[in-house]
Amino acid sequence: MKNRPPVLLAVLATIGLLVFLLPLVGLLARTPWTRLVGLLSGEVVIDALRLSLITSLAATAVSGLIGVPLAWVIARVPFPGRSLVRGIVTLPLVLPPVGGGAALLFALGRGGLIGEPLNQATGILLPFSIWGVIVANAFVAMPFLVITVESALQNLDLRYEGAAASLGAGRWIVLRRVTLPMIGPSLMAGLVLSWARALGEFGATITFAGNLQGRTQTLPLAVFVALESDRDTAIALSLVMVAVSLTVLVSLRHRWWKAL
Repeated sequence: MKNRPPVLLAVLATIGLLVFLLPLVGLLARTPWTRLVGLLSGEVVIDALRLSLITSLAATAVSGLIGVPLAWVIARVPFPGRSLVRGIVTLPLVLPPVGGGAALLFALGRGGLIGEPLNQATGILLPFSIWGVIVANAFVAMPFLVITVESALQNLDLRYEGAAASLGAGRWIVLRRVTLPMIGPSLMAGLVLSWARALGEFGATITFAGNLQGRTQTLPLAVFVALESDRDTAIALSLVMVAVSLTVLVSLRHRWWKAL
């Protein structure tokens, strides 16, 4: 057949698929299905789940509030160093999460560049607080939103905005009534991806905000602790995160990849 791949290519592709599939199979095989409900209703799990939902949603809101304007500026405003700015914004995608957490600590910690004067002036201390978790989550999750929205803005036909402006619509009206609705699917995809990334964040959170049950211990951190003392709980929590992540990716299908 015309589309049949060479045998060697098919074998290598199958091995590549198994790299991703076998860990999931291993997780499903070790899941204590009869005890799953009980494991997921424990105090530690409930605290971690509650905190993860609060912080990931808050981080997504922060990402939307400042990430969309940032994406608009990068996509629409030519300025010196725009490529550098784009690289800095997307740096958390490739930066080791622990490195990102350390950078946040040096900048926003008690003795950090901004954290120290902020703490002295207001008494606010971000590390080891829920606000620190939100900051860490937003730092690693916002690039997904910025990339998606920037790509959508670059691919948007400017004639629609020009037509609205020619009819007397001001910039804010054009943005609210034309631009945002037209990039709505990409915006939603970016927000969902940011939320999923924030929900699964580990390295930056534990480095910057710590791992305190009921205060900064999110689902990934609870899995890390449970692996040492209660492996069944760790497996149950991992299953929840895999299910959420897979649901997000399947529901978005080609939307995000097309945006890139």
